Amino acid sequence: MSSFSRSAQQWATFARSWFLMDARMQPPGKIASLCSVHLQGKHKPIYHALSDIGDHVVIINTKHIAFSGNKWEQKVYSSHTGFVESRAKGMAKNKRSDLETLTLSFSFHSYPGSFKQVTAAQLHWKDPTAIVKLAVYGMLPRNLSRRTMMQRLHLFPEDVIPEDILKNLTQQLPQPRKIPRKLSEYTQEERDAFPRLWIPPEDYVMK
Repeated sequence: MSSFSRSAQQWATFARSWFLMDARMQPPGKIASLCSVHLQGKHKPIYHALSDIGDHVVIINTKHIAFSGNKWEQKVYSSHTGFVESRAKGMAKNKRSDLETLTLSFSFHSYPGSFKQVTAAQLHWKDPTAIVKLAVYGMLPRNLSRRTMMQRLHLFPEDVIPEDILKNLTQQLPQPRKIPRKLSEYTQEERDAFPRLWIPPEDYVMK
């Protein structure tokens, strides 16, 4: 006889876990690819596209993410308010010709200031969590459940987590990219044991 009742087994199967991810020195795309799997619940054997079984993901240190190359200045984020004005409105009132009405009916223009573009550096300076949030949002399926999944994503610019969230954490996700250590982080024993490719002669003078 099983030690768990059927209701307890079902609760344990569908219970949501809380995962912690450290975004320090990690590319946003790699973070989003890993976190989106857990937000959807694809890591579970009971996964189904129509079932809401995803887990919570807490990402810290989003202020210290890393981009390769010059993406901080080259990558551009665009936003649009969605307000579009059709100049075809009121054509009947103005009593314009049929040709002019047909021409203006395909003439659309946005309200001033409705379309904006900012670089990754500008967006990150304004909101240190925005880049990671947009990256994860783009990795999730484009349906009505995406907003529900995003509600289980918790972003923090530093490593300070509220107590009510901290007590729920159960596991930590591995960082997708290994962070190379600085020279100052190596001990003297590790430096001495490192193989030297070239040993200068005693009379060698550096200029």
